Amino acid sequence: MSHLENVLEHNRNFVINEDFKTFNTSKFPDKKIVILTCMDTRLVEMVPQAMNVSHGDAAIVKNAGAVISHPFGSIMRSILVAINSLGAEQVYVVGHHDCGMAQLHPDTLIEQSGVSQEKIDVLKNAGIDLDTWLTGFEHVEDSVRNSVNIIKNHPLLGDHIPVHGLVIHPETGKLDLVVNGEVAHS
Repeated sequence: MSHLENVLEHNRNFVINEDFKTFNTSKFPDKKIVILTCMDTRLVEMVPQAMNVSHGDAAIVKNAGAVISHPFGSIMRSILVAINSLGAEQVYVVGHHDCGMAQLHPDTLIEQSGVSQEKIDVLKNAGIDLDTWLTGFEHVEDSVRNSVNIIKNHPLLGDHIPVHGLVIHPETGKLDLVVNGEVAHS
């Protein structure tokens, strides 16, 4: 049986047994927060537990490195929707140590992808700057500060919204404060 078949079989049982009922909540985050964090598998349950966030408490947005690379991309749009449509009142950017985006180099990533030079040239000719887009960061704290600054300075974000920056240790769950949005806000 393939992985997809296993997923679908499990899902049939999930629905039949009404296991979904334990996850029923509204789309509005109870704690009125939105969290941008990394997609790293170690953080799936670690970040909510370390932040005392339960199911339904927060809108959680994930991507590689908790990085906002463009102020008008899908990550920023998701944060704005969480605030303006879902009632979030604070933003938390949570990066982490030992992140796969640290020290990421475009040449290495492109080489590992196995994509032909012809496709790379098409992207470059279309104006895609792969060197910038595929570059990671050297220090997670700097990356968190950068994402916080992009969010905080977005023209569609109200001045009253605090934007915090944290770094989590994926082995222990310890949170280190990088930016206190309450202080920066006042």
